[in-house]
Amino acid sequence: MNTVELIKKKRDGFALGVNEINYLVQNFTSNKIPDYQFSAFLMAVLLKGMNTAETAALTKSMLESGKVIDLSILKGLKIDKHSTGGVGDKTSLIIAPIVASAGIFVPMISGRGLGHTGGTLDKLESIPGFRTDLSLSQSKKILKKCGAVLIGQTKEIAPADKFIYALRDVTGTVESIPLITASIMSKKLAEGIDGLVLDIKTGNGAFMKSNKDSIELAKSLIHTAKSFNKRVITFITDMNQPLGNYIGNWLEVFESIKVLKGELKNDLYFLSVKLAGAMMYLGKKAKSLKEGEQKAKNKIENGQAFKKFLEIVEMQGGNKKYIIDPDRYPKTKHIVKINSSKSGYLEKMDTYKFGMASLELGAGRRTKADIIDHKAGIILHKKIGDFTKKGELICELYSDSESDIKTAEEIIHGSIYFSNRKPPLPKLIKKIIQ
Repeated sequence: MNTVELIKKKRDGFALGVNEINYLVQNFTSNKIPDYQFSAFLMAVLLKGMNTAETAALTKSMLESGKVIDLSILKGLKIDKHSTGGVGDKTSLIIAPIVASAGIFVPMISGRGLGHTGGTLDKLESIPGFRTDLSLSQSKKILKKCGAVLIGQTKEIAPADKFIYALRDVTGTVESIPLITASIMSKKLAEGIDGLVLDIKTGNGAFMKSNKDSIELAKSLIHTAKSFNKRVITFITDMNQPLGNYIGNWLEVFESIKVLKGELKNDLYFLSVKLAGAMMYLGKKAKSLKEGEQKAKNKIENGQAFKKFLEIVEMQGGNKKYIIDPDRYPKTKHIVKINSSKSGYLEKMDTYKFGMASLELGAGRRTKADIIDHKAGIILHKKIGDFTKKGELICELYSDSESDIKTAEEIIHGSIYFSNRKPPLPKLIKKIIQ
């Protein structure tokens, strides 16, 4: 085959065959196609798109570039959840122990923070000693023993995705729905799962800003999952304000602990039990989404979910004493309280800017080499629809850096909008697609 001819074929809007896509992925992964040619192919895909068959073929080729975990030794269904990312989204930390405590295996391969969004791995690694860099054999042992494991992408899992994503990140081709679909599904299918719950975020703090784009991505993911005979349920959820009340790695672990203990029932709790309920349904532990949701609530109320979280932390090397008594965790050097400059209803939040403020505080990375301050972050005391009196506390900023906290404070002041009238509350779950 001729690489240039395949680039031109896609550039002119024609569909590529399975063998042609395999040729491109395999030869790029083995360094036989240079970056500049594959970049041209990625841009052609961004501009011209891919049909369902092409997207499935790209996913399969990326999947088969590495190992598919064989979990046939585990007698039971394996179900995972994937979120497209947002600010304050720590549902994985809550969902995994809930679902595992119900007897469903949860093999969860997660990612690190990307831009303004936090990463599950960074949050877990804020727990002293917690290891996410486990080998596949170590992961399988933990999964068999406690029912859940949360790790990062290894060299064996869909290596083509690592190479392709690194190129997309620097060539302006991240937003392509077929490329997003193949990236997500190649990693998830490599886990050896039977079913998948998808949480597609939409709004000013999400990568997919519009409801229309979110639904288009959802449909692409569903079609691809079905082509591999995997059961999937997709939730379109709101990201026009941070999820929960805590932003930042340890702060989000702390909030997850409060939810798992039944001490906090906010939007984070509500979404977590919905997603966990869908996983229960796919895992055949519930006859409906509603029954699954109730069973998820029961796992929190009877203490089994928190007990399972402690077990996961211990199995992956984490120090349980900080989970049992979070007050023992180290404190930041600086705390700044932001109070309202006037009375009114909180009408709107720029969630993207909240994510960037958290990054400035040290909770994220500007470059790959940056070291995260796990203690840094934001605690929200007000959310959309809440009435705030002049001088009342809106949020608190936590950081070890005095200069960074001042920068973050400026960002936050430009991220909150008030109104004299109570605004309509954002609908957390906009659509469920089965």
